[in-house]
Formats: sequence, C-alpha cells, structure tokens
Amino acid sequence: MYMDKTEKKKNLPKLVITDIDGVWTDGGMYYTADGDVMKKFSVRDGWGVAMLRRHGVDTVIMTGENTEIVTQRARKLHVERCYIGVEDKLKLAERLCGELHISLHDIAFIGDDINDLPLLRAVGFSAAPAGSPGYIQSEVRYVTHVPGGQGAFREFAEKILYDCGLLHSTVELLLPF
Repeated sequence: MYMDKTEKKKNLPKLVITDIDGVWTDGGMYYTADGDVMKKFSVRDGWGVAMLRRHGVDTVIMTGENTEIVTQRARKLHVERCYIGVEDKLKLAERLCGELHISLHDIAFIGDDINDLPLLRAVGFSAAPAGSPGYIQSEVRYVTHVPGGQGAFREFAEKILYDCGLLHSTVELLLPF
C-alpha cells in the first residue's frame, strides 16, 4: 500500500533508547596496567544519532555499567539523556514516558543481553546486534547485520528511517556539499 512521506513520518518512534556495551562497543573491557578501563566506540554510531536528530527523534543512552567513559561519549554526541548504572531499564523507560507524555509503544530500543529483555519486550520497535545471544535475537523485531561496536546502532537508526521512507532524504540532507 502506498503511503506518502507525511504518513510514514508518523511511524517514527518518538524516542530511541540504546544500550551501550555490546551495541556501541564490542562488549569488551580493556584495562591498562594501572587498572584504567577503556572502551572502543564506532564513529558510525554517532552518525546514527545525527540522522535521528535530523527528524526530531532524541536518543537516550541506558547502560548498566557505571563508567564516565559513556558519559563522555554522550557529551560529545550531544545526547542529553545518558543514564549509567541502570538496574531496571524498563522502570526508567516508563518514567521517561510519563515525563514526555508518550507510551512504550512510541519507543524503539536496541539492546543485547539479559538485562535488556524486559524493555525489548515492551517497546514498539526492538532490535539487537548480530552476535547477541540467540534467545535475545528471537525476542526482537530486527537483528542488525553487524555486531556491536561495528556500527550496529547506526544500522538500527538507518532501519528506522528506511522503514519510514526517510533514509534517502536524510542522507542527502547530511551530505557536506
């Protein structure tokens, strides 16, 4: 059935929530000899945030890890809502829904592990990166082709925009010249 771009834009989620470890990173933790923890992020995922923002869709970070590294990455990408050390992502998402006057059905979420399951099951559009456990992949609507840390969030954002008929125009808008 044909839908014009106005109708398709209505299908955009009102909010996108993402886990970090295993989605934006490969899930590994790198330790220096001094005990400092490091994480490697894919710059591709930053473009996913920019693409969604171009259509007024905010990205929210929710991670169980309690590390300043994630806060720094969020700051660099101008992600205003970054929650670290989250024990119950569903409860936090419900609270956000109340504050923003939206429902869980209005949210898209990408996560990769056991602590993400309750929220993955509750949102309107759910995804997991390739390489996530099979029981996680079987619970979501979309599994990315790339694993976490290799642009899985970017692919997730592009899938959302593609399904709404907005990917091509978004790419054209973001071209530098």
